[in-house]
Amino acid sequence: MSKKVLVISTSLRNNSNSDALANSFVKGAKEAGNQVEKISLRDKSIGFCQGCLACLKAGNCVIKDDAVEIAKKMHDAEVIVFATPIYYYEMSGQMKTMLDRANSLYGTDYIFQDLYMLSTAAEDEERVDARAVGGLEGWIECFERARLAGTVFAGGVNGIGEIEGHPALEQAFEMGKAV
Repeated sequence: MSKKVLVISTSLRNNSNSDALANSFVKGAKEAGNQVEKISLRDKSIGFCQGCLACLKAGNCVIKDDAVEIAKKMHDAEVIVFATPIYYYEMSGQMKTMLDRANSLYGTDYIFQDLYMLSTAAEDEERVDARAVGGLEGWIECFERARLAGTVFAGGVNGIGEIEGHPALEQAFEMGKAV
């Protein structure tokens, strides 16, 4: 059965390695017959959460920028995929800011259940992505019907295009097909 999949690429670098992982996941998910939308935060205007909690009453953030529409798309997706570069062993600041700005989803009748994380880093040691995955898991913990359904990590890639031929591309493709 076809699912509505939202892929959010959080790197601000054109042709980034994490964006390549996102594209592989998209290709697999589309090949499996899913309805897939990919959003890049690269060209979006997303301000910091002000912690006012007005979103919990209004149903959407009171800051008028691109995060409001992205949060609506997150609400309506069955599957959400985040692709991020790992900076200092953590998710990108853009990803964390978007998660904070999606606070309006808390307490709503959101649709998403399965979330995935795709990440890349220059470092190639085991568990380089652990803190970033943990950060996403902390956000997911606030949504009782949601779960982290899978992760793909590509280490040892830094410069643009270095991910070419990396086994994580195939892993992301297969994960997308399995959605």
